[in-house]
Amino acid sequence: MVLARTIYVFIRLIPVVLALRKDRVLWISQEGKGIDEKRFRRNAQRILNTCISLGPVFIKFGQWLSSRADILPQPYLEELAKLQDNVPAASFEKVKPIIEKDIGKIDEKFDDLDKNSLSGASLGQVYRATKNGQQVIVKVKRPGIEKQVEKDLKVLMKIIPFAMKFVDPNLRFSIIPIMKQFDESIHEEMDYSKESDNLKKIKKNMEPYGNVVIPEVHDDYSTKNILTMEYIPGIKITNIEELDKKGVDRQKLVIDVHKVFFTMLLRHSIFHADPHPGNISVKDDGTLILYDFGMIGRLNNETRLRLVRLYLALVEKNPPRTVNAMDELGMLSPDFNREVIEKGIDMSIKSMYGKKPDEMEVEALMSLANKTMAKFPFKLPKHLALYLRMSTIIEGIYHTHKVDFKFIKVLRQILEEESLIKDAYIEEIKHSFKRFAKTLDDTLTIAPEIKKFMDENRMLQQKTKRGSNTLLSGSILSGAVFFGSAFLFQTNETFGMIGMIGSAAIIGIFAAASRRN
Repeated sequence: MVLARTIYVFIRLIPVVLALRKDRVLWISQEGKGIDEKRFRRNAQRILNTCISLGPVFIKFGQWLSSRADILPQPYLEELAKLQDNVPAASFEKVKPIIEKDIGKIDEKFDDLDKNSLSGASLGQVYRATKNGQQVIVKVKRPGIEKQVEKDLKVLMKIIPFAMKFVDPNLRFSIIPIMKQFDESIHEEMDYSKESDNLKKIKKNMEPYGNVVIPEVHDDYSTKNILTMEYIPGIKITNIEELDKKGVDRQKLVIDVHKVFFTMLLRHSIFHADPHPGNISVKDDGTLILYDFGMIGRLNNETRLRLVRLYLALVEKNPPRTVNAMDELGMLSPDFNREVIEKGIDMSIKSMYGKKPDEMEVEALMSLANKTMAKFPFKLPKHLALYLRMSTIIEGIYHTHKVDFKFIKVLRQILEEESLIKDAYIEEIKHSFKRFAKTLDDTLTIAPEIKKFMDENRMLQQKTKRGSNTLLSGSILSGAVFFGSAFLFQTNETFGMIGMIGSAAIIGIFAAASRRN
């Protein structure tokens, strides 16, 4: 059965993989400029439709890929971010045994339960019910989903590494950890007790904020296979017509969406990673309602603070600090060209502040990049993949509403309101101290060589009486220049190397002068 399924999936994927390979080569070689964007989006749509037709695991994998900027061109990311989890629901007769096995007879446990599902997702389906006079939502795991997931995961693990190697040989190593992370994620999503824990943690973190509500979990009616929650109705966030009828301020709404999700990310380290329009509704007063906490992202405190430093550097228009933070986050390859990256960041900052860079400046930067064989070597560490997915999806919400919105202004507000600027500066000071300590350590490592250099000069002076004062002065000056250059080398290799060569030149000049004397 697995072999037959593997062959079927392989045949279905061949056309989209061939198209992706061609598009990816073009995207990288042309740096995303001058491409046929309509064709790119058409090919991305083919991947989206193929994922839907192949079933739950491939839908989830398509959603997962929508966060991988290191694999897919930007138009693909934007199209796959639209991949929502809409799958026809299984019949209630198949679902009923799961409910009654886990929490008891439906007639005894609920006042009423609507047998028509509100929605069907790849891993579960949702029903509305009444419990003790209160309306609730009952989310039930799809019948037989575990077996289907395990079978398709085996198929996926056989095909995708081979397919990615064909798309780009450089992906043959990076795709394996991605697949393992996806395996862990989908198993976590199938355990509703974990989703319940995620929901409670985020709900507690967001309680002080008045612009978002999250449903309560009914623990006595929730298990690994069932999640029962408070029912909070609202308007879908992309339903512009209905939002306008209710008089909702859509500019404020877009701002609130960014504030809520980036506050989760930058303040609390755990965030909702699947904010597609089906998972966000709006109350009549404009308050956001969040649903479905199966896909969440987590950042350790060190990574969170590095992200805060990155965003503060962007707010303060500081490309060098931005590049430092990106490097520490693991977003740049070890051999990146700092000059090219800093110029690119500077242009991005101007764009975010509403100042479009001059086209000639863009061309000059690309020319410099090509001359130095640098290709803006951005990469995506696994702990930032879900963060990028979240960011991409909420950017799509902004584009839907087409309101006046400057992300950088909202970002500044978040950093100020959450007192994150102080945290960022403390981390910046710690970082600077560590760099200084490393520089000092490296310099002390070569200190014996400097001492040897000075001792040899002293011995030379004792042997040659004439010109000793001249040579001594040269030795002191040369040593000082060399020592200072060793410090400078850690932050600017070019000037550091010039200084070291200069120190040698100084001692040579003074030695020549002493011989004349």
